[in-house]
Amino acid sequence: MDFLQAFLNLVPVTLAQSLVYALLVMGIMIPIRLVGFPDLTCEGSFPLGGCVCAALLLAGWHPVLATLAAIAAGVLAGALTALVNLRFGLSPLLAGIVVFTALYSINLRVLGQSNVALFDTASLFQLIHPELTQSVGLQIGFFALLVLALLFALRWYLRTESGAALRVVGVNADLAPSLGISDWTYTIAGLALANGLVGLGGALIVQQQGFVDVGMGLGVLINGLASLVIGEALTGRKTITRQLAAPVVGSILYFQLVSLGLSSGLKPGDLKLVTAVFVLITLGLPAFRARGQARETIRV
Repeated sequence: MDFLQAFLNLVPVTLAQSLVYALLVMGIMIPIRLVGFPDLTCEGSFPLGGCVCAALLLAGWHPVLATLAAIAAGVLAGALTALVNLRFGLSPLLAGIVVFTALYSINLRVLGQSNVALFDTASLFQLIHPELTQSVGLQIGFFALLVLALLFALRWYLRTESGAALRVVGVNADLAPSLGISDWTYTIAGLALANGLVGLGGALIVQQQGFVDVGMGLGVLINGLASLVIGEALTGRKTITRQLAAPVVGSILYFQLVSLGLSSGLKPGDLKLVTAVFVLITLGLPAFRARGQARETIRV
């Protein structure tokens, strides 16, 4: 009973948190699934959004402007990764590593120190509703509406001519120029869009928690991948709607699994290891199955 009660107590908190992190998972999904670009920039653009937002709030900026600036910072980070890849010929993975490594120093410069408390600053949540920072239920409602609005906006965009061109680049970048589609333009746009969402997630997290740390991006990529894998296993990827729903569904379920693990006595420091093993097993199973089928075919 103690285990069940502990889990039920954590559910509302982790549900609100999972809806914010769904923005991060969307930012991971767009480059990988739609642009065909395995991007690692989120490890740097997530704290970048948080640090930019926090620094501007401390400087007296309006919360809306500080949040928009965090989105813009994420957009620039994503565009920079794409340019490093396209201009210098670095692989997508190496380009992401170079950018998020540089962003760590930039985040320190922006924030001025490794961590800052924001309890005495105005936030976006206080502007929307005075009780939003204290009520988990109101936070769940606000984040759910925000995520739904973004999902509908993304679904609409991907059905436009520009969105279709973005998906063509992801499917076959070599074919795109013959169709009059600039792979440079849409690769940059895709990564900019993705990391803009990640920057927004970082800004919302620091305003929700009232605290920012330059190391808040450590491990978010593996958490996001785990959420994406879970979501795609449940929703599939056959349609645009299913692909867009996967990050949200996966993020919600992943954080509930985290709650379950913590309630059962799992130490917080072990979560990264468990997540890494889960992702490894999930992504590695198809390869083992394919090898097994190949062996059976040979025997026959």
